[in-house]
Amino acid sequence: MNYTEQLRQAVAERRKYLDAGDMEKYESLKVTIDELRAKVEAEKEQSEIESAFTDPATKRAFVGTPEPEKAEKRFSTLGEQLTSIKRHQDGNIDNRLIEARASGMNETIGSEGGFLVQSDFSNELWKRMYETGALYSRTRRVGVKGDGITIPTIDETSRANGSRWGGVQAYWASEAGTVAASKPKFGQLELRLKKLMALSYATDELLADSAALEAIVADAFNEEMGFKVDDGIFNGTGAGQMLGILNSDALVTVNKEANQVAATILTENIIKMWSRMYGKSRANAVWFINQDIEPQLFTMSLAVGTGGVPVYMPANGLAGSPYGTLMGRPVIPVEQCATLGTVGDIMLVDLSQYMTIDKGGVKGDSSMHVRFLYDEMAYRFITRIDGQPLWKSALTPFKGSNTQSPFVALQTR
Repeated sequence: MNYTEQLRQAVAERRKYLDAGDMEKYESLKVTIDELRAKVEAEKEQSEIESAFTDPATKRAFVGTPEPEKAEKRFSTLGEQLTSIKRHQDGNIDNRLIEARASGMNETIGSEGGFLVQSDFSNELWKRMYETGALYSRTRRVGVKGDGITIPTIDETSRANGSRWGGVQAYWASEAGTVAASKPKFGQLELRLKKLMALSYATDELLADSAALEAIVADAFNEEMGFKVDDGIFNGTGAGQMLGILNSDALVTVNKEANQVAATILTENIIKMWSRMYGKSRANAVWFINQDIEPQLFTMSLAVGTGGVPVYMPANGLAGSPYGTLMGRPVIPVEQCATLGTVGDIMLVDLSQYMTIDKGGVKGDSSMHVRFLYDEMAYRFITRIDGQPLWKSALTPFKGSNTQSPFVALQTR
């Protein structure tokens, strides 16, 4: 019986004593296990040295204890770490993965809970999602420690007398006169973390190329998760996922013009959308469009006397803004906008009025057991996030009948 098998049996026997509460016998096996562990590692190291002289093509990977100055960041790339996890589970000891051991269920020893992706790589994945998320990066983001957040709010839906601050009203009073009492009305905005998950399988052939594996994990998954978060901001149903602007009661939908041709956008549409944007949000507002509507934008003009001026100002090369503008605000094409002629094909939005919460970024785990029969490793990535508009409804102005909001869309045409 080799040292590895002896060690496996000794560990199993020690577990039985622990479960039985026989601590004396449990402790008596500690020395034996430590000696066998040392022999296993020495045998592995010896095999590595010998194989270097006999058959370099079959040399097995062995990585020693990291130098003190490199202990904090033990892997240079994410692909290197994931490859090391697979080799470790195949019996090729890597001390960078077993540096810390726990007596119970944990995330360091693969057989007792799986390996957690090294923190600096997880943070990089989350950071890249910020950079690829045209919508998410503009929201009001808050990190939470629990499972969500509850925010006290002023329940105000109208600026009419008696409705400001949800019910506060002041009166002009005569001498020795009195006025009716009033008070503000409060509400709550609740966000609860939702789970966004991605899963991938990798064959042994793919694992042999760490650069290819890193490209899959670092590019494909962060782009997909970034896409899903952005899509949730616009189109989320709020049921087990983020509440999107298009499904929110705070959305203002501007009516199309009388006799307007289907699948068109007119100058009048743009003017009316701008007039429904809440005044204080205009400085932060951005136009988000589906690229299908760009030909419509280039042909729009505003009549002035016998001539006209263009409404849409395209980007002016490298010397100008990277985006075209409407009413002086950037026009940004995103995939999450609906196609031309549908609600959501063009939206005027102030995303500082949309809140997102997250907890710790993306966490990654791996397992060789899920697809063991297929000789594949499973990699799972999870983030917990939620988001919804800070406004529960559109706002009725002090004077005027048209409601206003930081979220404005155009009716289906």
